[in-house]
Amino acid sequence: METIQGVDSINKLNFKVLITDPVDQYMLKTLQSYGLMVDYKPEMSREELLKVIGNYQALVVRSRTKVDKEVIQRGINLKVIARAGIGLDNIDTEEASKRNIKIVYAPGASTDSAAELTIGLLIVAARRLYDSMNMAKGGIFKKIEGVELAGKTIGIIGFGRIGSKVAKVCKALDMNVIVYDVIDVREKANMIGVKVAESLEDLLKVSDILSFHVTVGKDAKPILNDSTFKIVKDNAIIINTSRAAVIDGKALLKYIDEKNLTYATDVLWNEPPKEDWEMKLLRHERVIVTTHIGAQTKEAQRRVAVVTTNNLIEALKEIGVLR
Repeated sequence: METIQGVDSINKLNFKVLITDPVDQYMLKTLQSYGLMVDYKPEMSREELLKVIGNYQALVVRSRTKVDKEVIQRGINLKVIARAGIGLDNIDTEEASKRNIKIVYAPGASTDSAAELTIGLLIVAARRLYDSMNMAKGGIFKKIEGVELAGKTIGIIGFGRIGSKVAKVCKALDMNVIVYDVIDVREKANMIGVKVAESLEDLLKVSDILSFHVTVGKDAKPILNDSTFKIVKDNAIIINTSRAAVIDGKALLKYIDEKNLTYATDVLWNEPPKEDWEMKLLRHERVIVTTHIGAQTKEAQRRVAVVTTNNLIEALKEIGVLR
């Protein structure tokens, strides 16, 4: 029986991979080099996906495509779902598990890019660079007063790969760093030389700046809500390159004025925003928004593609499609 790069010819003809979000060309070329049939549809709508997903054995997505229960149930032939990213919050992992569908992703592949964006947003917010640049482009050269980061206390919520990287940079900026996580991170914190808060409330009370680096499940409740916002310091800066769901957006809209907060984020509850309260936040003078670019560097996209592809190939070997 003819084999192409370790692929059984029957499997090669029958096994189809659908990619519904933009990925580095490395992934396409590598999967095709293994003889797999790959359909690259980076702008496929949900309606079209629901119609065709039953024809595919593997689905590759990033953040845009939501692989919920309906998509999985219609994917009657799905064997593997791959997310070219560091988390799985847009995939119904519970439903996939019920169907014995393997899930692969690329943890850690965009750590540097996400950490760098966090620091970038932090500096933009503290020095009010967004306002200053817009005024300069309009021919208005008015001096805008910001704040220095040195000596400020930053509370980092979520002390994994990205959170710990941000902590290291903040220490280099002579900031006081305090961290909080639902798991015991004291050993890692001691190695870096940062404090660990005994509780979320303790962290919120002392932090001039908050930075979120957590993963969330589909049923996760906001960390900052009407109750916890009351603990946040007046004039605090909140950075969110994690997930919008960690913050109650309507509560943020309320407290951003009551406490004179600044919010700098790379993630929104709906992308693009569609609710009235989202639009009010988006247009607020103390809200800085980027278009979900945390992993959007050439280097990160290449790493994500390589790691995801390698993990996908290993999964296909495990189920007997590749040898």
